[in-house]
Amino acid sequence: MRPEYDFTGAVRGKYAGAFDAGYTVRVIQPDGSVEERHYPSRQDAIVLEPDVSKYFPDSESVNKALRSLIELIPKKRKSA
Repeated sequence: MRPEYDFTGAVRGKYAGAFDAGYTVRVIQPDGSVEERHYPSRQDAIVLEPDVSKYFPDSESVNKALRSLIELIPKKRKSA
């Protein structure tokens, strides 16, 4: 970070609870109108670590890789 940024009063996670409730994005169109898009909370959201996320540009690629791994899991397990 640049030295001119002052984070002495910052609180980590201050808005995390509000984000859990979902969020609204306001998009200003070229004609001046405003479009609001609401994105609800995703309780099933998963956060990838940085070393993993560099291999997956989006959720579609993560899901594709995981589905490939799921196919490798035996459908029935041998009983002892």
